[in-house]
Amino acid sequence: MIAVVQRRHPQLLAVALCLGLAGATALRSDSVALPVFAAALLGVATAANGFARFGVLALALALAGWWWGSLRLEALDRSPLADRAGSAARTRLVVGGPARLGRYDFTAPALIVRFGSALVREPVLFRVPKGRAPPQGGIIETVGQLVVPRSATTGFDERVWLRRRGIHLILRADRWRLVDRRGGVSGIADRLRERLQRSIALGLDGDRAAVIEGVVLGEDSGLSDNLKQRFRASGLYHLLAVSGQNVALVAAGAVGLVWLVGVSRLVGQLAALVAIAAYVLAVGAQPSVVRAGVAGALGCIAWLSARAADRWHLLLVGAIALLAWNPYTLLDAGFQLSFAAVIAIFVLVPRFDGFLQGYPLGRPLRLVVAVSAACGLATAPIVWLQFHAVQLLTVPANALAAPAAAPLLGLGLAAAAVAPVSGSAAAALAWLNGWCAAYLIAVARFIGGLPGAQIQSVRALLVLLAVALLGAAYAWPQWRTSSNPSI
Repeated sequence: MIAVVQRRHPQLLAVALCLGLAGATALRSDSVALPVFAAALLGVATAANGFARFGVLALALALAGWWWGSLRLEALDRSPLADRAGSAARTRLVVGGPARLGRYDFTAPALIVRFGSALVREPVLFRVPKGRAPPQGGIIETVGQLVVPRSATTGFDERVWLRRRGIHLILRADRWRLVDRRGGVSGIADRLRERLQRSIALGLDGDRAAVIEGVVLGEDSGLSDNLKQRFRASGLYHLLAVSGQNVALVAAGAVGLVWLVGVSRLVGQLAALVAIAAYVLAVGAQPSVVRAGVAGALGCIAWLSARAADRWHLLLVGAIALLAWNPYTLLDAGFQLSFAAVIAIFVLVPRFDGFLQGYPLGRPLRLVVAVSAACGLATAPIVWLQFHAVQLLTVPANALAAPAAAPLLGLGLAAAAVAPVSGSAAAALAWLNGWCAAYLIAVARFIGGLPGAQIQSVRALLVLLAVALLGAAYAWPQWRTSSNPSI
């Protein structure tokens, strides 16, 4: 045990900090003595050694994380305009993200900077009727009414869902006027996203363009409800969320481009850092994007500083960054699914890959099956708790989708890269990419439309668990015998 602690000392300390940040969501502390006590423990740790030093450091970091998480939650729960709910006034706000088209209206995250005569900074959900979508980054003037989000009456609790994002009110408006665009880093992010949206599917429309947008930008608002359901039922919905593969391809593309120009590897790594930062800014602060972006950036920094990068350390730093900004992220389905999938890749995929080596599968297909099975197994409890469904055909669906998934992402990013130079070349790449998107759509529709592609009832889940337990009980003695030839 002591040897394990010594070997994993930095990672375990990071885990302690994560636990402290996450613990604030269950129990908050408003004690001003807590940071003082944590600092005192850090002083004690300098005088200790061995296992005692590790224990004191871990406790100090857990307490510091608990204190900081409590502060952040208090800040997120604060609403300067809460007592103005139900009132209407002339309002100026900044649209902070892409507008999503619902059944009856557009919604977009926004920041109120003036409500009537009051100068405030209040995050809200901006809601306007169908017609003209408010642009991301736009500074808007309107006459809006503040309303309280709906509570849980038919399943979905909009109030809780928004509160976990620091939003406590909805601003409804019938008309709005664009008066300016925000600047700074946020303005750069807006322009980057706008350019990506214009170039990755140049000349395409409909479901093909929507799927390319989903894979490259993690934006699924352009997909029809039926197609979204088929992607979910088939177990391919994760392809519509930005993941580590996206960030890795962006970094590799930057390094490869610098190599083609003939510049040094050092410049290539710096270019990769800039490309990762630009991509994360353009896509937005989704949990999977931040996790992958932090891991990619730290990997580049590790190379530049000639130090080895530990994958667990990179994963935990991403978790710390997300939880330190918003501890409620722990309860977000995207955070849970992203980190569960990565942990499954670290822990289960090598074992599944070793088990499959005895079967007549090529290495690429074997890895696809191992990753799909490991991630499906690790995320199934989360999917059931969050969405009350479990996909049963995720392994064959991902095996069929694998030949098109990576090329689709690569062609989308390539189209965005060449668009400033040649619009016709970007359109040609997008046309070719449209066939990859059409293939993914066909796989999702076929697998997602099969009977039993997913289960959504408690009775079916219990039957599935019973069958799985019986199968495991039958296979366990045989597996032990085959894995230990001396028996």
